[in-house]
Amino acid sequence: MILSSTATLAQSIQEVNKDFALMNYDKAIAGYERQITKLKNVSPSVEVVQNLANSYFFVKDYENAKKTYGMLHSLQGSSMNESLFLRYVSLLKTTSEIEKANDLLKSYYANNTSKIKMLGFQKTQLDSLDTELYEVVNVAVNSNVSDFGTTLYGNEIVFSSSRSAENGSSFYNMYTATRNPENGQLSSPKEFMTNLNTDYHDATPTFSPDNSIIFFSRNYLTKKNKLDAPNGGVSNVMIMKGRVMNNKIVDVVQLDFNSKDYNCSQPFMSADGKYLYFSSDMPGGFGGSDLYLAEVASDGTVGAPTNLGSMINSAGSELFPSASGDTLFFSSDGHFGFGGLDVFISKIAGKTNFSVPVNAGQPINSNTDDFAFVKMKNNTAYFSSDRKGGKGNDDIYWIKMEESIKFVDYSGTVLTKGDDKPIPNAKIQVFDGFNDLVTEIVSDENGKFDAQLPLNSQLKIVFSKPEYSTETVNVSTPEKAVPMKDNDVRLTSFASLIVKDEGIEKIKVDPIYFDYGKWDITPQAIVELDKILFAMEKFPMVKIKIESHTDSRGSDSYNLKLSDNRAKSTMTYLLSKGIDSSRIESANGYGETRLRNNCKNGVKCSEEEHFINRRSDFIVISK
Repeated sequence: MILSSTATLAQSIQEVNKDFALMNYDKAIAGYERQITKLKNVSPSVEVVQNLANSYFFVKDYENAKKTYGMLHSLQGSSMNESLFLRYVSLLKTTSEIEKANDLLKSYYANNTSKIKMLGFQKTQLDSLDTELYEVVNVAVNSNVSDFGTTLYGNEIVFSSSRSAENGSSFYNMYTATRNPENGQLSSPKEFMTNLNTDYHDATPTFSPDNSIIFFSRNYLTKKNKLDAPNGGVSNVMIMKGRVMNNKIVDVVQLDFNSKDYNCSQPFMSADGKYLYFSSDMPGGFGGSDLYLAEVASDGTVGAPTNLGSMINSAGSELFPSASGDTLFFSSDGHFGFGGLDVFISKIAGKTNFSVPVNAGQPINSNTDDFAFVKMKNNTAYFSSDRKGGKGNDDIYWIKMEESIKFVDYSGTVLTKGDDKPIPNAKIQVFDGFNDLVTEIVSDENGKFDAQLPLNSQLKIVFSKPEYSTETVNVSTPEKAVPMKDNDVRLTSFASLIVKDEGIEKIKVDPIYFDYGKWDITPQAIVELDKILFAMEKFPMVKIKIESHTDSRGSDSYNLKLSDNRAKSTMTYLLSKGIDSSRIESANGYGETRLRNNCKNGVKCSEEEHFINRRSDFIVISK
């Protein structure tokens, strides 16, 4: 009887797990709750608790999701999956349990110094943030269901809505509305290009600069245009591309990187039409959903996606990207915020180089989901939120801002020391007071750079390039965004410090003079040895060996000892100046055993010919 009950319980768990795998979350919740009830005094498995918590979350029963994630954390502690832990922390914040959430973050990341520093930076920024917004408007176009996501199409706004639910459909379609640029109001909503909307999700459109190409999100469909959701499960979402002709969308195709096994959605095209940003939970990311970028050719062909990297993406979910100029906006529940999804801001410093994301603050963000931020001209923007006081599940809001970003332009040219030739593709890294990377860019083909630095900050900027020295500049940025220009930096070329002798690289020095028969370091010798010191300080990866030689005058044994003492004397000087001993492989004297001419014992030579043989070589063995 006991075995039979155990087998029945195991069988029913498999059936519930199947419902969960097919994304039938309501059925999964009922099934898991039955399983927990049957267990009575026995603790449920981690899998049951985790799947139940996720099911609550996906049906937006956030109160029960929070409780169940809390149960999971009690079971697993710091071994809890990072994405799920961040979701739990976010839910705590949505119910104003801020102190508990922050304490959990400190405990969970206690051994992750870089993460603690990043969260600390974001928290400090958020705590000190002054509101920059003076008007937030819930637009008239909102309905009693879900309205979200805006994009500019000519003089109109296109948005996504489930208002068709009033007619029995629960899927999103796209609508267009008349835009009043003065007060942000949207009015006279109507379906957007009715030939586009299907009986499934069609949402979050974006357009090429000339409005001739559209990208949008749609459920993954079979070849017969049916939902690709076997056994009644939920279909994933893919990104579609179409052409706009005669007020219709034609030639609709899916992008090559779509897959029925994961979601690709929320596309956003850059203003120049060169890049398509989007969100995806495809394999290989950092968390739930990551942001990606794909290059778009002039004919609309879309290339392979590139992950935006760990500066932007977290173990949580990053969603709804948009870009305005050199600024990226996106929503995340993985960076430090108020709870739920918050809007974050990051400066774009290269294709996949970004500054540390900072929270946009209130009133853009609340302790619920705030997302789909899209900046318009004249410092206005639209965003979406399910905050209290709205008309429906998600509402569209318009804001007017005094100043949206607090950054200053820091520009200049990277040059070669000595001849002032520009250095293209030099790396410029900006570090904050925690020594964490804020942003990274490269100089252009003329050596010029223009970095966006946070205002009122103490920063360290490191300039480098292979075969050049690394130079560090400390910068204090002003409180107001007054451009900081003409910050030229000169890097020393490694080639300028060496000479090649029969294919062997040696640090370039003039002859090092010693008093007759001695090996003490003279003031004249210091001048040349400091050139060695400079080269090794500027190129900390360089390792050398020291070889000292004499001419043939004097006995062979005397010359061997004299040269060896001189080699070791020069090494001692370099070590006394802070050069690590591991960087000098050896320091040996060779006396007259390696003459460079025929001035050997018994051969009469001029002083100039003997001089050629008296030398010290500083040979580069690695760099």
